[in-house]
Amino acid sequence: MPPVIQLDGLSVRFGKLEALSGLTGEFSAGSLGLLGPNGAGKTTLLHTLLGFHPPSAGRGRVFGHDVVTDSRGTRSLIGYMPERDSFIEGMSAVRFVKMLAELSGLPSKTALERAHEALYAVGLGEARYRGLETYSLGMKQRAKLAQAMVHGPKLLFLDEPTNGLDPPARERMVRLIRDIRDSGHVKIVLSSHLLRDVEECCDEVLILKGGRIAYHCNLEQERLANRKFLQLQIRGDVESYVARVAELGCEVAVDGKQRIRLVLPPTLEIRALYEAAADDGVQIRHLDFKRDSLQDIFLKAMEQG
Repeated sequence: MPPVIQLDGLSVRFGKLEALSGLTGEFSAGSLGLLGPNGAGKTTLLHTLLGFHPPSAGRGRVFGHDVVTDSRGTRSLIGYMPERDSFIEGMSAVRFVKMLAELSGLPSKTALERAHEALYAVGLGEARYRGLETYSLGMKQRAKLAQAMVHGPKLLFLDEPTNGLDPPARERMVRLIRDIRDSGHVKIVLSSHLLRDVEECCDEVLILKGGRIAYHCNLEQERLANRKFLQLQIRGDVESYVARVAELGCEVAVDGKQRIRLVLPPTLEIRALYEAAADDGVQIRHLDFKRDSLQDIFLKAMEQG
């Protein structure tokens, strides 16, 4: 089975500005988070895969379909939720979503049925006959999600889906995205400047910087592979215990009278710390275990990319 997205030296130029430069990689996770500062090329990449911008060099494929030579086949596989609103004044939600379904190629009757189903799926069933201009920001975002889903795509492009939402509306949107991801029927590319959204919704992350790939990883594997940072609250001889764990290969620093911070080497398990404490007559009263967060990964990519 071909990768969900395949990039082979993909570049996009607008006049003298190179917006994307030599992007290469294959991405097949259930949900891919697209991260980067403003101007990094996130939206440009989505638009190029949708066929809006012709590559100046290289190629891009979606499920094996070339985005240039088979742009129509590519777009039929994708549902797109844009960052900016593009509603038609005076149109109800169900009429709007039905119209987008028809533009995707569905017959009128099927499009209407799918529009009702999509609006119920995003929690707008009771408000589907209301004019879109009467919707709150959170409701408008969910209407955009409904129109992206209505034709049954294999891949969803979600561009800043929680932008501007208050906490309850954001939580509702994140829950909808996770439900779509967990269904296993649709792949997701989530473009966002909010690390928390990507961390909560995505299995894989692609970080762009200046139109180039700064970092790409499977998020869970990256967390598991990162070094283990621990903070211990102990009771007993601190100096003796610090010396003992240093002999085990830990990087260790004293942080207060009875607190120490340490980095556990990859080959050492946490139980070795308890065994060393027992040998020294030390009690470990509290242990905090922390792996690198997505923020740590992102900051490293910005420094190194």
